[in-house]
Amino acid sequence: MENKEPVFVLDVRPPAQREEWQIPGSHYLDAYKRLNEGDKTVLDEIEIPENVKVVTVCAAGRTSQIASDILKEKGIDASSLEGGMKSWSLAWNLAHQHFDDFEVWQIRRTGKGCLSYFIAANKEAIIVDASLSVEVYAQLVTNHHLSVKYVVETHIHADHLSRSKQLADYLNAPLLLPVPNKVLFPYHRIEDGQIIDLGKISIKVVATPGHTIESVCFLVNDEVLLTGDTLFTNAVGRPDLKANEEEAKKRAELLYDSLKMITRLNENIVVLPAHTNTSVDFDHKPIAATIGEIKRSVQILKLSKSDFVKTILDKLPPAPPNYLAIVERNLSGNISDVNPVDLEAGANRCAVS
Repeated sequence: MENKEPVFVLDVRPPAQREEWQIPGSHYLDAYKRLNEGDKTVLDEIEIPENVKVVTVCAAGRTSQIASDILKEKGIDASSLEGGMKSWSLAWNLAHQHFDDFEVWQIRRTGKGCLSYFIAANKEAIIVDASLSVEVYAQLVTNHHLSVKYVVETHIHADHLSRSKQLADYLNAPLLLPVPNKVLFPYHRIEDGQIIDLGKISIKVVATPGHTIESVCFLVNDEVLLTGDTLFTNAVGRPDLKANEEEAKKRAELLYDSLKMITRLNENIVVLPAHTNTSVDFDHKPIAATIGEIKRSVQILKLSKSDFVKTILDKLPPAPPNYLAIVERNLSGNISDVNPVDLEAGANRCAVS
């Protein structure tokens, strides 16, 4: 997919799993039950082009292997995706944007919708919201001949394991985190209004509580706003994770105020969020929108405060799988004894639209 080579991805999971998340461009056949019952004829129900490589997919790779074996018996060049959708959650690709005085690389986990960033100016870089193994970022540093000045986070994440502490240790770079937070390891505080210098540009810390109490955005040279999980290109963040009903209501009110503050900024500022709620294509096109575009298209932003709070609390999606365990690990800073594939599998659920 990265190399634009022809491939026919065949998803054989149950319908509910398919509806939750899927590989971009994949084809679907509701074959899971019949494959596990030994019914080889079920694969006759989908037309597969001739002379194309087929990759079969299920949740963990077992049923897709059955499908792959059946297709091979038919003379088709078929393989099963090892580890299934769990492994797919770690797949990633890049998009790049060039501004007059700085560059942005968007590192996108195609399955999870996690978006992390390199911001680089005059060969200095900061890395924001790292969500992949340290080797991924270290290789990008080497490839682009960058010196990492800081590793930073917009907030304490609940739907994926943060790799920022591990990355900061690996690169021997300072780790900057917004406050107040409950992490149990050393870090450098960043607070509202603080200016981070990078090359010849400045990055302003903007407090935006709501999704979490400590959430911040980063305003890069008055041109780009990294919004974390406060504002997405087509939705807003959820205010309820690790909160009771009353706390969720208070955080929804804070989120409204934060979003109003953001939408008063220059409409030409480009918003770069920490997540997307759809699968990411291998198209190298940044997931981004201007503040003006978002104001016009995201209807929940047009509501009064009371209607906003009621609407967002009424429309909350199910909590991300394993989010309590993920938060616990992100607070401790120790992810050495867990398998990210097991904890992180599943679609992103941080958005409300």
